[in-house]
Amino acid sequence: MDDSPLQVLTLPTAPYPDQRPGTSGLRKKVFVFQSKRNYLQNFVQSIYSSIDLLDRQGSTMVVGGDGRYFNQTAIEVIVQMAAANGVGRLVIGHHGIMSTPAVSCVIRKYKAIGGIVLTASHNPGGREGDFGIKFNTANGGPAQDAVTNRIFQISRTIEEYAICPEIRVDLATLSKQTFDLENKFKPFTVEIVDSVESYANMLRNIFDFAALKELLSGENHIKIQLDAMHGVMGPYVKRILCEELGSPANSAINCVPLQDFGGQHPDPNLTYAADLVETMRGGQYDFGAAFDGDGDRSMILGKHGFFVNPSDSVAVIAANVFSIPYFQHTGVRGYARSMPTSAALDNVARATKIELYETPTGWKFFGNLMDAGKLSLCGEESFGTGADHIREKDGLWAVLAWLSILATRKQSVEDIIKDHWQTFGRNFFTKYDYEEVDLDAAIQMMEDLELRILGKAFMGQRFAVGEKLYQVEKADNFEYTDPVDGRICRNQGLRIIFTDGSRIIYRLSGTGSMGATVRVYIDSYEKDPDKIFRDPQVKTFHIETISIQKY
Repeated sequence: MDDSPLQVLTLPTAPYPDQRPGTSGLRKKVFVFQSKRNYLQNFVQSIYSSIDLLDRQGSTMVVGGDGRYFNQTAIEVIVQMAAANGVGRLVIGHHGIMSTPAVSCVIRKYKAIGGIVLTASHNPGGREGDFGIKFNTANGGPAQDAVTNRIFQISRTIEEYAICPEIRVDLATLSKQTFDLENKFKPFTVEIVDSVESYANMLRNIFDFAALKELLSGENHIKIQLDAMHGVMGPYVKRILCEELGSPANSAINCVPLQDFGGQHPDPNLTYAADLVETMRGGQYDFGAAFDGDGDRSMILGKHGFFVNPSDSVAVIAANVFSIPYFQHTGVRGYARSMPTSAALDNVARATKIELYETPTGWKFFGNLMDAGKLSLCGEESFGTGADHIREKDGLWAVLAWLSILATRKQSVEDIIKDHWQTFGRNFFTKYDYEEVDLDAAIQMMEDLELRILGKAFMGQRFAVGEKLYQVEKADNFEYTDPVDGRICRNQGLRIIFTDGSRIIYRLSGTGSMGATVRVYIDSYEKDPDKIFRDPQVKTFHIETISIQKY
């Protein structure tokens, strides 16, 4: 057997112009990573090179993914390049799988300098699907703009990458593997760890597991149905909800992670989790939830398929925050929501006199507030909810938060929501997504729309919808000044705000892998108790807009 040190190579490459990380890292079709020479290697090298050599030499990094196609291939490259770039230890989830919230947890537990998350979140997987790679920094959260900009700039001028191609890691065995390299960065260690345990232990210190076990398996237990949608959450749901908290094994479905998510779209909404919705409508189950591919989002349903809008979900958790023992100990420092998310959370913050922050879309903005001790609970309209226990949105945390509220209030999901509307008013909320549209056309449309709504003639205009009249109070292109470091983020979305707090939002999204996505959000506030329950559908506004097809 040859025990000589493994060779480290420096190989030439050429840059690509399209490796700018979006809101959630670099997302492309799988074929882009497979067909473009060194496409993955370039981006991985750009990540490592963005970290100062003295900081990464001998350091610890975490790697995990949602199990989608190309996941293990990418991990092999990441391991080989980590060794060649001076990283001292990699902590990798068993089989290369680790949920995004768990990656954040493990980064913080091991005091790692960062982690690489292999996911395209709720985007389709498989050979014809999407693949994504995201860098999280030492706080466990997505890299800030300064870091992703540095990664992008390096990717535009990269000429070579370092790799140790002889390294092979067994992802299927929980173990510690050590490799001797010919360079000065040695030894190099890879630890394959249980993907669930560290994260589960964190949750045990946040929630009252005894109360949750009584709710799920006690004498008067409720019946639940949880759909992991063949994403990363299957092992977490089975281990925590079924094995530890006692919910029957058949409470959890689609729990085997698959490279193509079973041919389904792993997005926990009413469209893509239609089977769960139909099951819940039958009335057999009291509580239901579905998770996305990497486990940071979840959809909440009540009996008979009662849908909890994610904007309402975070507001209800805020209104019942002390049902969760964690907040009984830490208190509540502040609430936050992304700008497009409905103002339901604002109503709770106002009533409880707790600071409310409105941020651009992207969890990194919440993380900055959390690191400064300003924020405890936050959420986005895209089914993401979380708290300051980690620096990512957390789908299972949100489910356990809801179950804690059910255990405390001993009411149904529907009754809790309706009581909330009676107390705080209701924000009728919806969104429309226009995906894979021509980028230039989308930009031109947004520019034309901005000119129209910022004109003086638009201010004060009134629009009648049924019996209700909406008058424009303000229109702008949302700009955010971070209260922690003073940085300014401009052009975050067009807002039309009415005198009663209702809003229409237009924005371009950066989470797709092809073209542009135009998102339109409508948030109509109603405080009249006689009208709150009249119509479950959003009363849409009619304001003349510009068709993308025009361009």
